[in-house]
Amino acid sequence: MAVIASNHDSLPAISDGTLREIYLKKIFVNSDGRPYVPVNLPPDHRLRYAFIFSVLHMNTQQLQAYWDRRYFQGVNPPYVLGSQTAVVKFVATTPGALGYVQRCYVTPDVHVILLLPLPDSGAGMLEKCPATPTK
Repeated sequence: MAVIASNHDSLPAISDGTLREIYLKKIFVNSDGRPYVPVNLPPDHRLRYAFIFSVLHMNTQQLQAYWDRRYFQGVNPPYVLGSQTAVVKFVATTPGALGYVQRCYVTPDVHVILLLPLPDSGAGMLEKCPATPTK
């Protein structure tokens, strides 16, 4: 799994701990003062399950409970986009955006800031990569 940022951002590689804090909206801006815009795949997407487990160290019920609490503190969860292709396009054109996709969806419009291994059962449950790279 590749965590991506726009080529227009000077965001360097980050740790999975920092990524966790960004996705839980405990860190809101980068060192340049630019807001982070984390995006998720749909709740039923298998890569999102893997991301939640690997990075956030939660299951879906724990994450929902977390966002229920944070909502009442005025903090909304990350945006949800419909596909990996949509994530790449959004990240490529949105300053501060971060997303996660299978490595085969990475295009020249984005750069990888973190590579994450999938859980042992993860590789067989993901969708097939497109025959040609997305643009």
